[in-house]
Amino acid sequence: MINKLHTILTVVALSTFISSAQAANDDFKLCRKVFANDTPPVMQHQANMQSRPLCFDAFAVMHSGKSHTPIYVAERLNSYVLQEAKNNQRTNKFFADARLPQAERAELNDYHASGFDRGHMAPAGDMATDNSMAQSFSLANMVPQYPVNNRKAWASIEKSTRNYIKRASGDVFVITGPVFDGTPPTIGSNHVWIPQHLFKLVYDPAANKAWVHWLDNTDEARVGKPISYEELVKRTGIEFLPRKS
Repeated sequence: MINKLHTILTVVALSTFISSAQAANDDFKLCRKVFANDTPPVMQHQANMQSRPLCFDAFAVMHSGKSHTPIYVAERLNSYVLQEAKNNQRTNKFFADARLPQAERAELNDYHASGFDRGHMAPAGDMATDNSMAQSFSLANMVPQYPVNNRKAWASIEKSTRNYIKRASGDVFVITGPVFDGTPPTIGSNHVWIPQHLFKLVYDPAANKAWVHWLDNTDEARVGKPISYEELVKRTGIEFLPRKS
């Protein structure tokens, strides 16, 4: 009886392991094209963040059910996409993402009267189609951002990134996200975490170079010199370009 029970438990454990491995392999299976070498980032120390991958038409979000924000948002951009996006009208129709369990997502009321902007990680200005524009206003793509920060310093980073991509010879991969220090302050009844920092990684495989904009999430923050990709990995514990040579 003991041997039979041991066999049953072994089979169950093996099935659970296989299911977990399959789930990991299936992450972003419908939108892996937005990642360099079709390979999503490897998160080393994010096990407690209740991560959940979400695919959109033009970007991918690794969402955290603990922070109620993205962990990171990935895009694949080029000059043609940005030329199309230039003429696309911004919708400003924010919405809570119904694909996320209610306990994991931010709601519109969380941001209402909070004093914070709903800061895009994948910018509306990168969206080349009506559908992708609409999708970019999902709260799964937002973090609480100080208003002046969002509209000035961060907007200038988004603009300079687009200007580079317009001159690039091919696809450029951009990964954007928040960074939280210690015990983050929150907004709303769902306790949406307010990030202390924001980053934007830009990787141009044709030129074989990568750099990272790092910005404190304050209204006084100013755009400084980019940090290295290696420094970003050190600060976040995430290997954003796991197959980068």
